[in-house]
Amino acid sequence: MGRARQIALSIWLLALPACSQAVDLTRGLRVESVVTGWYEASSAEGRIKLVPAVSLKLRNVSDQTLRTLQVNAVFRRVTEDIQWGTGFRTVAGSTGLLPTNTTGAVFVPSELGYVGSESRFEMLKNSRFVDARVDIFAKYGSSNWTSMGRYPVSRQLIQP
Repeated sequence: MGRARQIALSIWLLALPACSQAVDLTRGLRVESVVTGWYEASSAEGRIKLVPAVSLKLRNVSDQTLRTLQVNAVFRRVTEDIQWGTGFRTVAGSTGLLPTNTTGAVFVPSELGYVGSESRFEMLKNSRFVDARVDIFAKYGSSNWTSMGRYPVSRQLIQP
């Protein structure tokens, strides 16, 4: 009887997280400290690659732990609606983001950008330079991706 009770208790405890209520991330997660700009992703042989990037923090304003919290940044040129580049980060692993807690700064660069032989500053001032915007999406566990906001990418240099 004791062994059966232990097994039943173990199954019940394992099922608890699955039974917790889903959190609406539009209400339970807040984007804070957003900084956007252009990051020098690489330079070689006199050529520089600038990519759009975003740095942000996320605060759990729900009453539940958000397990396996992830962020996806989708970058688009302001003149186009098609996706130009993306960046993905796991923000909180299996331990999750506890209620009222805030992540550290999360830096998400695009994999695509501009390559040129001018200096970084000259590239940002080039007349053919097209500005960008970033759409931030978040999800936790097996939930669907939720839009957390759209931000213009500032014409400034940023670092992780």
